[in-house]
Amino acid sequence: MAPRGRKRQAEATPGARVDKREKPAEGPAVVIEHCTSRVYGRNAAALSQALQLEAPELLVKMNPSKPRRGSFEVTLLRPDGSSAELWTGIKKGPPRKLKFPEPQELSVPGDVGAFMMGHGQTL
Repeated sequence: MAPRGRKRQAEATPGARVDKREKPAEGPAVVIEHCTSRVYGRNAAALSQALQLEAPELLVKMNPSKPRRGSFEVTLLRPDGSSAELWTGIKKGPPRKLKFPEPQELSVPGDVGAFMMGHGQTL
């Protein structure tokens, strides 16, 4: 039996260094946390695309950290650092389709606009 050695690491180009730290968003952002199942990912991608079509200036992040099992949550991150939960599907279902919001049902730009107007800011 051959001795087990260490695997070689892939050689990285010296100029292509990737900065893993994210820059803070200047405006409001929406975070979609979803389970790693295909169905959850498909629904998260559809919701993200619908939000981008409604408000192209709105930053949409998907799973910035490790998601919880069976989770589907949509959170609004405000510029002042606070957050507001727009949708949670954790306690919903079965059937599983109840865990996901309809893109028309989740009017994030209206929610963002109402929040900003209430606090003297513009979108």
